[in-house]
Amino acid sequence: MGPLSGVKVLDLSRILAGPWATQCLADFGADVWKVEKPGAGDDTRQWGPPWLADTQGRDSTESAYFLSTNRAKRSLAIDIAQAEGQELIRKLAQRADVFVENFKVGGLAKYALDWPALQRINPSLIYCSISAFGQDGPDAAGAGYDAMIQGRGGLMSLTGNPPESAGGAPQKAGVAVADLMTGMYAVAAITAALYERRGSGLGQHIDLSLLDTQVAMLANQNLNYLLTGRVPQRMGSAHPNLVPYQAMPAKDGAFMLAIGNDRQFADFCRIAGRESLAQDPRFASNAARVANRRELIPELENWCRERTQAQWLQALTDNSVPCGPINDLAAVFADPQVRYRQMRLDLAHPLGGTVAQVRNPILYSRTSLDYAVPPPLLGQHTAAVLAAEAGIPGDEFSALKLRGVVA
Repeated sequence: MGPLSGVKVLDLSRILAGPWATQCLADFGADVWKVEKPGAGDDTRQWGPPWLADTQGRDSTESAYFLSTNRAKRSLAIDIAQAEGQELIRKLAQRADVFVENFKVGGLAKYALDWPALQRINPSLIYCSISAFGQDGPDAAGAGYDAMIQGRGGLMSLTGNPPESAGGAPQKAGVAVADLMTGMYAVAAITAALYERRGSGLGQHIDLSLLDTQVAMLANQNLNYLLTGRVPQRMGSAHPNLVPYQAMPAKDGAFMLAIGNDRQFADFCRIAGRESLAQDPRFASNAARVANRRELIPELENWCRERTQAQWLQALTDNSVPCGPINDLAAVFADPQVRYRQMRLDLAHPLGGTVAQVRNPILYSRTSLDYAVPPPLLGQHTAAVLAAEAGIPGDEFSALKLRGVVA
């Protein structure tokens, strides 16, 4: 029994931020009803290749993108553009604890599926709206994808090599971090609202935007700017507040050095055979090292090129100096620690065979998370959920199906 067992989530979101949130809620034991457009489904079902291979090794219609963010949900193919489809959603909303959507602001009002409409029929409903820019403000009506939000929200200005270096153009992160972080804020907001509801008995509207999230998650870089008025610049793998804390070149590649205090720096110098550098007033404290970064880093890079990556990692790890390899994903999933922690899952899939998954990183001491249910086929659970939750018998479902309301 997951910690959210018994919680019912009506999910009208698609792409990534909303589905990432509802996948986490499903991992926690919530019953998530994913509503999709008949015949097409979530946009990401078409975002391939790659695709899941069937038992004959042929590409299926299930994209890796969709499979990455829809585990443990039940798929309902309902056409909300039709009045009968809207009525089905309202019936489900009366039974739901949580409603998640990421339509354009006001997009569900024309269907009477917006917050005011559903609050009237279910005052205890927690309604989470995820949008690009929020429910109000001059750009509220605008649409936005993760990459443009990374740009507008400041992350790309901080990501990539310094402007004066080769290849110094701004870079987006390798995954859609604005979407993913918004999804995780949605999980936190929803679970907190569920907790609050235990006392008040009332639901509420959660207004969550990608841009707000992107701005908020810049953390120390925000305060670096707000306290000084100096705009942070791109620094490659380097850290604005710690030195040395960046990728370092070895004889045969590179490794990540992540020194967080003066003791670790002194140990690094000792391991390198340059103890005197740690006593140099220019480098003895982190503040001094930050101020004299341009003098220090080239010298450290020269030291590091004298040994192989493996030699550095072994020596530094043996002396509790934080460091690590810079792995590609093949190396990540071959990593003994990752394997021991069973981050990869393989679930039986309706098309036959199995589908790879990556488990939720949360481990509870008493409450186990259940990973028995793979990402659903489009409309796989429409009939069952409508029968159980909306009282739609088989003959009525068949008639709705003939009219294209459900699939």
